[in-house]
Amino acid sequence: MSAITQPDIDPEEIARDTEAAMEKISAARREIARIIFGQESVVERALVTLLSGGHGLLVGVPGLAKTKLVETLGTVLGLDARRIQFTPDLMPSDILGAEVMDQAPDGSREFRFIKGPVFSQLLMADEINRASPRTQSALLQAMQEYHVTIAGQPYDLPRPFHVLATQNPLEQEGTYPLPEAQLDRFLMQIDVHYPDRDAERRILMETTGAHDADAEAVMDGDALIGCQQLVRRMPVGESVVEAILELVRSARPGETDDDLAGLIAWGPGPRASQALMLTVRARALVDGRLAPSVDDVLALAEPVLQHRMALTFAARADGHTIRSLIGRVKSRIG
Repeated sequence: MSAITQPDIDPEEIARDTEAAMEKISAARREIARIIFGQESVVERALVTLLSGGHGLLVGVPGLAKTKLVETLGTVLGLDARRIQFTPDLMPSDILGAEVMDQAPDGSREFRFIKGPVFSQLLMADEINRASPRTQSALLQAMQEYHVTIAGQPYDLPRPFHVLATQNPLEQEGTYPLPEAQLDRFLMQIDVHYPDRDAERRILMETTGAHDADAEAVMDGDALIGCQQLVRRMPVGESVVEAILELVRSARPGETDDDLAGLIAWGPGPRASQALMLTVRARALVDGRLAPSVDDVLALAEPVLQHRMALTFAARADGHTIRSLIGRVKSRIG
């Protein structure tokens, strides 16, 4: 299998850096596992999202420790974390900040910008779909360009900067669907399911006592940035690149066979291909491997694609789902 690498990258240097990063990531996973029980796949995908330099959308019913997971990640990775509880009356200025008028002792007045909670390294947007679309959209520029513009003046955000948003299922009362443009800003949609029986038993025993376990930092922002740079230097095999292209292009209307074409209203753009190219490398790093495989592409197809696609009305009426459609697309690769 031929590998695609940058010509100025030393493979031995990548191997050394990868081994060092693996130790840090393994320590982070062990620390998170002390706090979060029975959600190994969710934890892995959240770490993959951050190591890829992206933003994640955690979707699940209330009470599945989505907020606790984000708090734990912020502590373990040593990031400056802030939390915003999204509500119907939340305003964009509550996220970005606002200008206020200051009066000096001499009577002169000038505007002063007060930064909002978006100026953090890890922003937890809790129950993001309970705010209005206008407020949800306040994060668009921050998530894509890593700065915000207030009264025509740009303000850079700290690095690293990540948004981990939690979302209740759309069929619940008082929720607003996220705009398609904002959904596309999320690297992955991470579905959070109920824990199995053994995990729930452990939750009962370890979280209802007199003392709760507290997470400790094992990394910091600079270490995370180093891992993100390493992910972009990791080699990718030609077969992996072809699998990504086949997967994403097959999920678009007009670029697949007649059967699937009639089911897809709109599909993933090039940002999905970029997301897969990064996340398969990060997943390999999290799993302790030096390079990704086609299996990584198949494993990440659903979280990367499902929020970037929509079914036609006829497809929904016939009982098709996004998951079943992605499964059919994956079968062409596997």
